[in-house]
Amino acid sequence: MSVVQLESVGKSFMRRDGEQLEVLRNIDLDVPERSIVALVGASGCGKSTLLNIVAGLIPPDQGTVYLNGQKSSAFKDWRSMTYMFQEDRLFPWRTTAQNIALGLEAAGMPRAERRDRVMQVLELVGLEKFADSFPHELSGGMRSRAALGRSLVTEPSILLMDEPFSKLDPSIRTQMHDEVLRIAALRQMSVLFVTHDVEEAVVLANKIVVLMPRPGRVKETREIDLPYPRNPLSPEVAEEVRLLRLSL
Repeated sequence: MSVVQLESVGKSFMRRDGEQLEVLRNIDLDVPERSIVALVGASGCGKSTLLNIVAGLIPPDQGTVYLNGQKSSAFKDWRSMTYMFQEDRLFPWRTTAQNIALGLEAAGMPRAERRDRVMQVLELVGLEKFADSFPHELSGGMRSRAALGRSLVTEPSILLMDEPFSKLDPSIRTQMHDEVLRIAALRQMSVLFVTHDVEEAVVLANKIVVLMPRPGRVKETREIDLPYPRNPLSPEVAEEVRLLRLSL
């Protein structure tokens, strides 16, 4: 079963000079249940725009988006999907626990139930000892864990990520890769993410979709059939990275 499916999706934006800028053209995309799919391509090819269309933040001009088999325009239960942005976007005046609880507060969950759910997520992302810490008291990796926890607290089945680890040091980024793989398997989630890092795509994804330069079109879809965890230094991963770079 596909949790996300795009059929012939296109998107244009109006420029300040009045001309139409075509960003995406005729995109077909499939995210199978419990899979991890990466979107890669040159800057400006429409990767983030495509992710925003899936998230329902902007509408497509052409084509159809299906979420869990339903047209997105008729899809009501947005709690099944969550979005992890490039910046952690933690509120500086709220503690880690309070930042993670935001989605539950918006949903009107009772305080006692909300507290229990937040504690479960804090343990899940390894921040139970930092529940009362403020963002400025956390390292970059901890802030990313907090942002991930905030995305997971509503128990989504689909996780969208827009280069969330691009600003982290390589060693911390590797730790976050391990965390995403562990949690995705534990929660049985599907993940669709954007990255400029070819190695990151190969380490995480079951399937990689390569977009051509503007207007973004699907150039190639690569299946990555390697066991987890994937060591970037292994010959198998290095070969997949090499082949993917040739596609860009």
